[in-house]
Amino acid sequence: MADSNFVDYVKICCRSGKGGAGCMHFHRDKHTAKGGPDGGDGGHGGSIILRGNSQTWTLLHLKYRKHVIAAPGNGGESGLRHGKDGKNDVLDVPLGTVAKDAETGEILFEITEHGQQEVLLKGGRGGLGNHHFKTSTNQAPRHAQTGEEGKEEWKILELKILADVGLVGFPNAGKSTLLSVVSAAKPEIAAYPFTTLVPNLGIVQYRDFRSFVMADIPGIIEGAHEGKGLGTRFLRHIERNATLLFMVPATSEDIKKEYNILLKELKLYNKELTQKNRILAITKCDLVDEDTLKELKKNIPRIPHVFISSATGLGIDKLKDKLWDIINEE
Repeated sequence: MADSNFVDYVKICCRSGKGGAGCMHFHRDKHTAKGGPDGGDGGHGGSIILRGNSQTWTLLHLKYRKHVIAAPGNGGESGLRHGKDGKNDVLDVPLGTVAKDAETGEILFEITEHGQQEVLLKGGRGGLGNHHFKTSTNQAPRHAQTGEEGKEEWKILELKILADVGLVGFPNAGKSTLLSVVSAAKPEIAAYPFTTLVPNLGIVQYRDFRSFVMADIPGIIEGAHEGKGLGTRFLRHIERNATLLFMVPATSEDIKKEYNILLKELKLYNKELTQKNRILAITKCDLVDEDTLKELKKNIPRIPHVFISSATGLGIDKLKDKLWDIINEE
């Protein structure tokens, strides 16, 4: 995992810019010996801003950037000239990024649209120049405000993959193989547990040049909600998938039991996941005979289901039709 380009969690120290000081000055020129106050306001300190970028898929670019520091604002000047605002530090992040306060764990906001901008840490306000403090009884105020200090806080950024369909299943259920068949994605495939260590995304081409996004989520095991196996590290990615495709191989000893275990793990992690549209794919049907398939059909959970084989293509078009209908239903 250390060499992976997919990074979905970073903790960064953010420091916003200090506001510039207001100016204390009185107007003077060859015609004016004792002019009124004309000190300008200080510039605002730079803020740290997150910006959604649909072309960014990982938080890798922030993994080794532990400190994000925005520029301070410049001080005000005479002649009511406003100090220059500090430059904001804008961080491009993938869609599906959630910002949290590292100390409290509070969710601050989520980035879900391209170009969406949210302030992660606001810069300090610039101080007011002395002209703001002129009154009828104090025509020559001799003070101005100092700029407001910037803030320094630790923030957590978590990525939740955005996809139309999320693949849910135990290791070696055939998720990566299906993704490689229906899309151009090339996930690692092998006959041992946890081949998939990072989520993979693929664009599934459908009829009439239409398409939808499918995400291969690393395999769940019983007890994943407690941190077993790959634990909750990737369960959060399932939260942002519109439809869940449960995958259980035809070679499983008890398809219904395996499906219920998967559903239970999702429920224990987040009850809202059970409210998502669900469809069940019985995979690897090429490995069993017709009589076995007939027996399997008697013990299938009562949800929309399809018997498929990524190796032979059995049921793949039917599966894509069902997924498309579910994704686009009212």
